[in-house]
Amino acid sequence: MCRSTNLKCPRNEAGFTLVEVLVALAVLAVSLAAIGSLVANNIRATRALDQRLALVETTRAILTGLPDREQLIPGNLSGELADHHWRVDVLPFVANFIDPRRPTPWVPQTVVVRVQSPAGQLLRIDTVRLRRGQGSTK
Repeated sequence: MCRSTNLKCPRNEAGFTLVEVLVALAVLAVSLAAIGSLVANNIRATRALDQRLALVETTRAILTGLPDREQLIPGNLSGELADHHWRVDVLPFVANFIDPRRPTPWVPQTVVVRVQSPAGQLLRIDTVRLRRGQGSTK
């Protein structure tokens, strides 16, 4: 390329060649494709995180809304909250270190909470709650 302002540039050295322009466009296209892919992945990850957060918050609301420990009897409860299907199973706690014949003031119960989102994700929380025994007083 001719850079002098005083001299006239020959016609074959003025501007960019077609090959240089095509290479620049190819580099630009690859860069834009990489940026587009990154943005798409970020959007997908954000959407998945939002769905998981909604699932966790719904599960927390269900756990908070469970009856008090004296009213939580063995069996199951189910329903729907914010388009999330949920089920709570209350079962006797079984362990080899607990003697069921021995009277205790507290009886442990296994509480299993399952919540399924509209997209099909499933969250399961297993916990143990204590219930007052038959012979105990408040």
